[in-house]
Amino acid sequence: MPMLTGRVEYVIGVDTHRDTNTAAVVTAAGAVVAHRQCPTDTSGYQQVVAFADQHASGRRVWAIEGTGSFGSGLTTYLLDRGEWVVEIDRPARPARRNGAKTDDLDAVRAAREALAREHLAAPRTRGDREALRVLISARQGAVLARTKAIGQLKALIVNAPESLRDQLRGATTDQQLHRCSRLRTLPSQSVEHRATVRAIRAVARRALFLQAEAAEHETELNELVAAACPQLLDRPGIATITAAQFLVSWSHHGRIRNEAAFAALGGVAPIPASSGQTIRHRLNRSGDRQLNRALHTVALSRLQHHAPTKAYASRRTTEGKTPREIKRCLKRAIAREIYRLLQANAQAARTTEQAA
Repeated sequence: MPMLTGRVEYVIGVDTHRDTNTAAVVTAAGAVVAHRQCPTDTSGYQQVVAFADQHASGRRVWAIEGTGSFGSGLTTYLLDRGEWVVEIDRPARPARRNGAKTDDLDAVRAAREALAREHLAAPRTRGDREALRVLISARQGAVLARTKAIGQLKALIVNAPESLRDQLRGATTDQQLHRCSRLRTLPSQSVEHRATVRAIRAVARRALFLQAEAAEHETELNELVAAACPQLLDRPGIATITAAQFLVSWSHHGRIRNEAAFAALGGVAPIPASSGQTIRHRLNRSGDRQLNRALHTVALSRLQHHAPTKAYASRRTTEGKTPREIKRCLKRAIAREIYRLLQANAQAARTTEQAA
């Protein structure tokens, strides 16, 4: 049964864009009442709430696309006012030859999508969770840019003049970065040599700067994770970055209904893949891929360094499981462990606040 059945009289679907939000009021039966387009600023948010008060004054829920991107401002505004907001991913649009598509139609589709679903997701919180998210994003950008800079540096070294290449041959990447960042030119050197040195030095310094930036972000992430859920960092195979990603994806107590939903969100809920006399499951390729990546990283770390996990893998291997199937089982178990830990930590924090 759809989750909203009998609970609301109106659903307000919102199609979000950078400069405008389009809202559509739809009754619980799916009938369209009215449309309104407003700018994405405080004045526009006030207008869309006034529009909802006029056309949907009864029990209502807001179904918003992109609550973590273009719809974040409106979502925050509505939550601060005590409105019920649910997150809708991009609704399925039926194939149509005439290409019919408008913001009004998309807003109606968002509302009707909410009416049809058995489970609805609450928007992720901001605050500490958003701080973790932006730091993870900034660190990832720095790491990727450093990787590209190192690749560019290696290419420059390969094509450098022989005398310069001999100075850097056989050194590790870190050694090359520091040596290249201190290179100097002499007037007696050729134009090619001096230009190559300047290029190599600039790229090496860029890579070192990005490395320092990534380390700075990781330090900040470690402080936030330690404040939010220090128990995560005590679990085997979980370090700062994976712990931060778990907190970002989980968001807050009550957003994810149970451990199975958390596993599905992370793309580690097993999918039946049986045929004939073969009974098996396979990995799910959907869900939050960053959460899936964090779970995969923890599984690989435990397979290499955690004795109980090694013993489990050996036992399952003797039972005929493939390495891929063993990783699938491990990631599902890790998702269960992480979810229960985060829920227990949130409940303990809530109890402490109530006692105070």
